[in-house]
Amino acid sequence: MKTDTIVLGAGIVGTCVALHLAQRGRSVVLVDRRGPGEETSYGNAGLVERASIYPVAFPRQLSALVDVALGRNPAANYHWNALPRLLPWMFAYWRASAPDRILAYARTIETLLAHSIAEHDSLARVSGAEHFFREGGWLKLYRTEAGLENERREFPLARDYGLTAREITVDEAIAMEPSLRPVFRGAVIWSDPHSVSSPGGVTQAYAAHLAALGGHVRRGDARTLARLGSGWAVTTEEGSVEAPEIVVALGPWAMDVLRPFGLRLPLAVKRGYHMHYHADGEARLSRPVLDEEGGYVITPMTGGIRLTTGVEFARRDAPKTPVQLEKTEALARGLFPLGERAEAEPWLGCRPAFPDMLPVIGRAPGQKGMWLAIGHQHLGFTLGPITGRLLAEMMTGEEPCADPGPFSAERF
Repeated sequence: MKTDTIVLGAGIVGTCVALHLAQRGRSVVLVDRRGPGEETSYGNAGLVERASIYPVAFPRQLSALVDVALGRNPAANYHWNALPRLLPWMFAYWRASAPDRILAYARTIETLLAHSIAEHDSLARVSGAEHFFREGGWLKLYRTEAGLENERREFPLARDYGLTAREITVDEAIAMEPSLRPVFRGAVIWSDPHSVSSPGGVTQAYAAHLAALGGHVRRGDARTLARLGSGWAVTTEEGSVEAPEIVVALGPWAMDVLRPFGLRLPLAVKRGYHMHYHADGEARLSRPVLDEEGGYVITPMTGGIRLTTGVEFARRDAPKTPVQLEKTEALARGLFPLGERAEAEPWLGCRPAFPDMLPVIGRAPGQKGMWLAIGHQHLGFTLGPITGRLLAEMMTGEEPCADPGPFSAERF
């Protein structure tokens, strides 16, 4: 089979790249070993996080680092045997988390975040996925005055970018979410983000619209990618597919494909877990709720109340160690009347991340016809549609809607 472009990776990013190319008249084959939205794009908190101008930064206070090292911070866990290989990456991550570099990050990521809601709205409308989306922002809860004070520091920059954050009392938070218990000291409602009841369902709807436009979705192993003259070929269950251009949007597995072609990029993974729960009695939740110091998010999903954990630094394919889930579940039960677990096993996923916390979107250095859309860390679901648009514009010679320069792989 011959096509214009092969897109490797059917998560939210790869699916959106393929869909935007198809909307521009390109023939596209989307290839993944699993179905669309069944890996990292299934298991996240389902936020279109328009307000995430501050990244999930590396702690810089000694007390915070000690808490992580001693296992006292439920938002973080690590495997000792993974640290030797991760240390150079973590040092670069620590440097990128300096206050002045955080402000530079905010200016850069805002060029994509500014499009995040509109681009999801556009794809949801044509894909029939609007029923998954809800407004109402998300609620951040703080158990200490120090935590609340840290959040207040984000307000001036948020106002500069036209974002709406409002500090509210415990009573006001419970008026918004009556099933919450008053185990927190204060709260902030961020009104701009949207959320969804099934991020995997959204990705599948976008992939179905790709098929309706004439695109193809194929099962296959991306590691079969090979040079074929001036183009590329990959093997799928339905045979070989050939194209002059290839897009690698494989998230945590990108380097498995890129290393054999001589590409060396500092991509690591941040692992995370989730579990679905039934709600006790008449308890209800209408929006995502972050317990900042508890290190977890609870959010209503089609499968129940989803609890998602923070970050685990470990080898990508290491066995599950859901200690964070055990810790945060106990805290979450104090905040919200969670019932029985709705699943037998916790879900484990990997967030692909570069140490500067920015994705790579653009050409692969030294590889004619290869493009990259990887490393979106905690913002993959948020930035999938705008990444798809930006890369499709670059590939088709259109005027890009945002400056792609800061996202180039050449920065490494």
